[in-house]
Amino acid sequence: MTTTKPQLLTADDLLRLHSEGVKGELIMGVLHKKVSSGLEHGQIAINWGILLGSFVKARRLGRVFGSDTGVQLERGPDTVREPDVAFISAERMPLDVRERRYAQVVPDLVVEIVSPNDRPLPVFDKAQMWLRHGVRLVWLTDPEARTITALPQSGPTRTFTEADTLDGGDVLPGFTCPVRDIFEV
Repeated sequence: MTTTKPQLLTADDLLRLHSEGVKGELIMGVLHKKVSSGLEHGQIAINWGILLGSFVKARRLGRVFGSDTGVQLERGPDTVREPDVAFISAERMPLDVRERRYAQVVPDLVVEIVSPNDRPLPVFDKAQMWLRHGVRLVWLTDPEARTITALPQSGPTRTFTEADTLDGGDVLPGFTCPVRDIFEV
């Protein structure tokens, strides 16, 4: 019996496919298609975008972006992943830099939102992947439990409930947000 290896794609191939309506990520050159995550996921992502974006933009600290941006993490074979929301500091990517392709700079902060069809282990594995590639802080957002788990690159993991206030630590000093604000519609 003969098995054929899947054709490996590049980041440029993925960008072309996206322009043709195909959504997905590349993991070691293999396309993993993505589907829409639902209304609640989208609302939480926009809440994160508004709260983080307002804080970052007012202080000119860097950039906040959503999942369609994509971050190229590896080459040959290429890996391009899509955080739900991310922040890249101005120190790592100056505000005057324009990039029409995928981000080539690993974010400082990534937000991953657990979708209704997600299993916990793959979402946690994705958070760990971000940390291995240099992300300093991942906020794992669970709409079902209404919690946010902060996974720093170094230091203890901490889970915040709706009664808590989340802070940006040394990644986004001065940023605070009541956890309940993330889950408000």
